Amino acid sequence: MTRQLHLNAFLMTTGHHEASWRLPESDPYAHVELDHYVRLARIAERGTFDSLFLADSPQLWGSLAQRPAGALEPLTLLTALATATTHIGLIATASTSYNSPYNLARRFASLDIVSGGRVGWNIVTTAGAEAARNFGLDAEPAHAQRYARAAEFLDVALKLWDSWEDDAIVGDKAAGVWGDDTKVHPPRHRGTYFSVEGALNVPRTPQGYPVLVQAGSSEDGKTFAARYAEAVFTAQQTIEDAQAFYADLKSRTAAGGRNPEHIKVLPGIVPVLGSTEAEALAAEQVLEDHIVYTHGVEGLERLLQLPTGALELDAQLPTDLPPESAIEGAKSRYTLVVELARRERLTVRQLIGRLGGGRGHLTFAGTPEQVADEIETWFTRGAADGFNIMPAVLPSGLDAFVEHVVPILRARGLLREEYGPRRTLRERYGLPRPANQHVSPVSAPASAPALV
Repeated sequence: MTRQLHLNAFLMTTGHHEASWRLPESDPYAHVELDHYVRLARIAERGTFDSLFLADSPQLWGSLAQRPAGALEPLTLLTALATATTHIGLIATASTSYNSPYNLARRFASLDIVSGGRVGWNIVTTAGAEAARNFGLDAEPAHAQRYARAAEFLDVALKLWDSWEDDAIVGDKAAGVWGDDTKVHPPRHRGTYFSVEGALNVPRTPQGYPVLVQAGSSEDGKTFAARYAEAVFTAQQTIEDAQAFYADLKSRTAAGGRNPEHIKVLPGIVPVLGSTEAEALAAEQVLEDHIVYTHGVEGLERLLQLPTGALELDAQLPTDLPPESAIEGAKSRYTLVVELARRERLTVRQLIGRLGGGRGHLTFAGTPEQVADEIETWFTRGAADGFNIMPAVLPSGLDAFVEHVVPILRARGLLREEYGPRRTLRERYGLPRPANQHVSPVSAPASAPALV
């Protein structure tokens, strides 16, 4: 088959631009309304997107004054969206720092069964002291420690998802035998961070286990991704940076003995559309004009780990910022923001304007043809396998992308016309169904039994 784009719809309240909720069209209560998300899911499914993606964090971010705050728990919301959709994948963010493997593995397995094999897990390690203090810690664990815990967490989750063989359920009414106990394999794990004895209380799922997604771009993040990830959400401002990241990650994946085609690199893009370029730029300016810069300064000082009052709106960033190695929080995002400000010699005010739409992801205002051109360029020049589409305003931005950009991508042969026979999210990503670690390849079933 001709290589085609993978598109995910990254859903965030009223849109990714921090001022989107202030537009006349926006509903400031939409972030907790199921109908809002059902509408978005059906728009994305009409556009034959691979999946929906929900970010999450175990803390209340920032000030309630800035934008709609708080979020519905993503696995709960995606369970509802699974019943409102038929084809589209469902990717939820969940932290390895503030969950336990057994409970989280069970929740993801349950949703994979309920949805018929459409689930992915965006694995995050969660930076920030605020989250740590919600779980009885005085400070966030060190960056390397968070990734070491994440690796053991995932190893345990994989053991749990493989604790039932695919054919463990017998269902022999005549013999009175429902299941085969010899095909259940308790993990009996004893490690540095976790001790997990028993088998999962959910059968093996249609996909074997969810598609494993990761979003870190630091050195620890890339090492983790090369070992485990099947899709990587990333943020780059230039095609050159994206090409370097893409080549590096594919190379690391191959060096680890994995097929580099089995890890999909998906940068974020915030498209702002207009029938003309001038119209798109004007729409972008309207959003920027609605930014409240005091909120932006507070957020930027928090990201850069600076004391309150350290930044001046019409001055550039301080020259004595610490190197990435000294940062224990979101290392890669820290570096991206600092490099953007230095490269373009932006004032703090200008930097906040640039970050207001996508928090460091690529923003692009233009006509549908120009947006399609940008996507195609990155896709065909070794910078991406697809994109996280992050509309600045929702639902109108997603609707406009599906109505005006998707047909151009389809006409160019870059995007499917319909979903076709590929049923699971793994199949849509071109990923194999993983073999159960307790079953030899010759005895493993070719596909999962129907559970739904």
